[in-house]
Amino acid sequence: MSSTIFIFSIIVLILSVVIHEMAHGYAALSLGDTTAKDAGRLTLNPLSHLDPIGSVILPLILYISHSPFLVGWAKPVPYNPNNLYKDFKYGPLKVALAGPLSNLVIAVFFGLIIRFISLPPATGLFLAIVVFINCLLMVFNLIPIPPLDGSKVLTIILPRRYSMMIQGAGIWWLLAVFAMIYVFSGAIFYLAIHLFILLAGSGAGYLSVVL
Repeated sequence: MSSTIFIFSIIVLILSVVIHEMAHGYAALSLGDTTAKDAGRLTLNPLSHLDPIGSVILPLILYISHSPFLVGWAKPVPYNPNNLYKDFKYGPLKVALAGPLSNLVIAVFFGLIIRFISLPPATGLFLAIVVFINCLLMVFNLIPIPPLDGSKVLTIILPRRYSMMIQGAGIWWLLAVFAMIYVFSGAIFYLAIHLFILLAGSGAGYLSVVL
């Protein structure tokens, strides 16, 4: 990976995780909860969202270890499910899924541009990076391990007893995330590539340069 592609990938990763967290906050706000808004988290300012582990340490480890992809997460946006008066039943699920959905929307938008518009090679390459990183973020964040969004979906679906067990494991879940990346990186990579191909079509040729 060239230094230019790496720097651009980091910028895209940071902006994508920021939009991801803002999507959680806006979903909560649309359902009646102003916690994220009151905390100043409905902003594109990366400094309000960056998490030392998910936004700095993890991407750095993946780069140093020559990982074929970069993923991460931002500081979770706070929200109070008791304030989701517009939809107490499914509100928490909507908030949890809003983040991955935002990454899918970004990937679909730019993927369709690559698929249907003839682009200069450099433009196509940089848009391919945007699409691929957002495909990765969507797949990665749906893994059911805290602090990822898949775990929040589980806590909503499972009985309260098991939900509390998932939320109370603390630092051990972070270790589980690193282990999951190490063991299942191939599967994450596979799903993200095939989602990219589905969206970008013949533009998938850019992946050979990106990866």
